[in-house]
This record gives sequence, structure tokens and C-alpha cells, in this order.
Amino acid sequence: MGDDYSRVAAFIAQQPTTPDQPSGVVGMLQRLCGAAVHALSASGVGLSVMAANGIRGITAASDPVSERIEELQFLLGEGPCIDAFATRRPVLVPDLADGAMNRWPVYAPAVHADGVRAVFAFPLQVGAALLGVLDVFRARPGSLTGEELRQALTFADVAVTTLLDGQQGAESGASADGVDEAILSKAEVYQAQGMVMVQLGVTLGEALARMRAHAFAHNRRLDQVARDVLARRLRFDQDNDGEMGGRRS
Repeated sequence: MGDDYSRVAAFIAQQPTTPDQPSGVVGMLQRLCGAAVHALSASGVGLSVMAANGIRGITAASDPVSERIEELQFLLGEGPCIDAFATRRPVLVPDLADGAMNRWPVYAPAVHADGVRAVFAFPLQVGAALLGVLDVFRARPGSLTGEELRQALTFADVAVTTLLDGQQGAESGASADGVDEAILSKAEVYQAQGMVMVQLGVTLGEALARMRAHAFAHNRRLDQVARDVLARRLRFDQDNDGEMGGRRS
């Protein structure tokens, strides 16, 4: 696969593991994100595996802050990851203060306040198949060098191989090691979305938008909101002093 691929794969393999790191494919993707931070002079790296409708199945990140920034795009429905997935092309933003505030009017100011000054998103694709996006965050403005761009694309290639190899190694009809929990999380979001749709009498798209708004307003993950809906701890058909989203029972 080439010297670049071999070097990146070796660099990822050298990354230390932690006791709380997930096993299997998800753990390997977290190590990939950690290695990419060092190789690309980044402040953080996030990776989202996505279905054709844009719903995430797996998220991996180099650190908790990057994971929250990655999650924020899906709460708000805008950001470089979503654009890169939709266009199947890298989204390179060397300075968030230059145009991105209009492009992503909610996401860009939010991550800028968290110290992100540049972001680069790379689709994870093989042939016609699109698996997700790798996001690189930087705390200073500036473009990637030619070498860094080549390495970022190689990290994306390694991520694709990791996902495909993990699924190929799984038993027939089963998910890749470490992916079951992520798939369950996605299923919970779908189920909760249907419940909110019925509660409010709106479309599925509007139901998801209301769940995202509630998660953003309360600084929570979308899957956490979904679990509250399924457990009937949270309803969206009751006003709560004009609060975005819903009301806890």
C-alpha cells in the first residue's frame, strides 16, 4: 500500500493503550486519532462512522474535548464533518474566523469559543462506499503543509482499512468487535426519534431536530437524550417555560 501507509500504520501501533480504552475496532480507531494528533500537529482528532442518512454509528476521538466537538456537529446538524460526508470531498478550513462563521453560523462560533481555530475534514471512502469522516482540529489558524495533507489522507485510508478488516473478521451476521454498543446507540436514537414524532405530531426530521436542540441546550449527548426518551424520563409534548426541546418527567 506504499511507504506512507506503512509508516502511519506503524505509528498507530506504537500508541499506548489505556485501561478504559474500548476493545476491538473502536479502540483501534481511538489510537488512530491519538496518533494523528501528534503526526498532524493538531489539538484534537475525531472520527465518525456514518450511515447513508447521516446518522452516526461509531465515534472515536483523541480526547474528551475532541469527542464533544465531534458530537456537536450532529447535535446542530452543521459542520465540516457533515459537509465532507455530503460532498464526498475534503473540507479544509485553515481559519474558522474567515467565512466559516457564515457557513456554519452555530457550530463555528461554538467551537471557536472552545479554542478551535482551524478544522480539516476527510471522507472515509473506498470506491462508491462512504463510511464516515475523519476530523482534524487545530488551536491555531493555518493550512496543512503538503506533507501533513498527505499524512491526513493516509490516516483516513488506514481508518477505512480498520473498519473493513474489523467487519470482515466478525462472524457471519455479527458486528465487528467493539461496534455492538455503537450500533445499539444508533438504534436507540431511531426509536426515540419515532416516539418524539408521535408525541409532537411532526415529521421524523423535525423530531430529530428537537432532540438535537434539547441535547445542545443541556450539554448532553444525543444518545443520552434518546435513552431518557425511551425510558420515559423525558417528553417533548409538554412545555417547560419555553425551554428548547422537552421536559423531564
